[in-house]
Amino acid sequence: METESELQMSTTDYIQKNDSQVDQLLNDLADYVLDYTVESEEAYRIAQHVLLDSLGTAILSLRFPECAKHLGPVVPGANLPGGARVPGTRYELEPVHAAFNIGCMIRWLDYNDTWLAAEWGHPSDNLGAILAVADYLSRGRVVEGKSPFTIKDVLTAAIKAHEIQGILALENSLNRVGLDHVLFVKVASTAVVTAMLGGSREQVVNALSNAWLDGGSLRTYRHAPNTGSRKSWAAGDATSRAVRLALMALNGEMGYSTALSAKHWGFQDVLFNGKALVLGRPLGSYVMENVLFKISFPAEFHAQTAVECAFQLHESVKDRFDEIDQITLTTHQSAIRIIDKKGPLHNPADRDHCLQYMVAIGLLYGTLTAEHYEDETASDPRIDELRKKMVVIEDEQYSKDYLDPEKRSIANAVQIHFKDGTHSEKVICEYPIGHRKRRAEGLPKVLEKFEANLLTRFPRKKAADILQLSSDYNRLTELPVQEYLSLYVI
Repeated sequence: METESELQMSTTDYIQKNDSQVDQLLNDLADYVLDYTVESEEAYRIAQHVLLDSLGTAILSLRFPECAKHLGPVVPGANLPGGARVPGTRYELEPVHAAFNIGCMIRWLDYNDTWLAAEWGHPSDNLGAILAVADYLSRGRVVEGKSPFTIKDVLTAAIKAHEIQGILALENSLNRVGLDHVLFVKVASTAVVTAMLGGSREQVVNALSNAWLDGGSLRTYRHAPNTGSRKSWAAGDATSRAVRLALMALNGEMGYSTALSAKHWGFQDVLFNGKALVLGRPLGSYVMENVLFKISFPAEFHAQTAVECAFQLHESVKDRFDEIDQITLTTHQSAIRIIDKKGPLHNPADRDHCLQYMVAIGLLYGTLTAEHYEDETASDPRIDELRKKMVVIEDEQYSKDYLDPEKRSIANAVQIHFKDGTHSEKVICEYPIGHRKRRAEGLPKVLEKFEANLLTRFPRKKAADILQLSSDYNRLTELPVQEYLSLYVI
């Protein structure tokens, strides 16, 4: 074992030999956000729906006091007239905390888009940073007589943030080392926002290096016995930190060329078991084109197809719950790792990450809403009675297809076995409605979901006006950011 002095000597020697070199991943990310031109029309059309879906989900979150309590200035009175607006409210804040507000709202109900790979996550979380910075800068530019950002610029930034987070997730599993996926949100937002602020290549690299040096939060708050509401504001926290680091870089703060690879002290050695971080494929627009939408109900994505199966079985079992002997849930390995939960569930954050709870709700009610995770519904004794009868097993083919880049399926199956020896059909669902393979079916429903969410906050006429404008791709993309977001002021 090396002594402390030997560690210091070896590390100093390493830095001296490599001082002029920058970790390749930092260079690659900087080159992408500054130089890559998005040409995929499909990516832009999906990004339009991602933006609307995220804003609608954010609006819906305002109905929940546990989310609303986190919103507003960081301390009473710290408002910034002319700053970034928080949709669905009258708050105007500096962009660092505005990013927290917006990011918190988008993620609160676990109802925004999803990416599944070696690491999981929700790339639209990055819109917390993107919208806050775009609105803040645009309002300032208008005052100075300069051109503001357009919604097309926002969509471009979203495509790039999705790509960074999603491609990092393909082969770099943070969950395997106990870190939370919001680290990739912070990295993606940092890169994109520094570029939006006009950062040079060096400044983007500097900001990114500091994002990695932050390390990542632990996944503790996502798992029993500590599952809690932090998982709903963790992404907002990550986007907020990203804006802070970007602004520091623009103000001349230094970076660290081997933040990832430095022997003993770099991210890879300290937090990633010495493994090199890699990009699973060249950066382009792949992630936005393949992103998963949560359309019909808020459920952790590994359970989406299981809940669809439960919906199909609802009518045939709704009057036979007392006759059920066993419920077999056939799933994939990632679902077992994350959401296979037995025993007490203590809060909504616990329940919306329990495969058995979500399937039980689907069987009992034939629907699933955010309210079903609240205490009032959870007190229904039939839920736990059904959970006790559930057996979760892995289908290895489901697990393989989940990781197959040509399939990217999220397969689940549900079958009910009755005490008299009979059983229901085994209902199998490979691809959820939000999957790329079901775009023709899913995208119109994204707009329906957006409208329904708007109506929880705005008068019918105003909601209709927002929907009409937002659905028109050409009008929407040409609109200045500050004009579009003004529609969401309550």
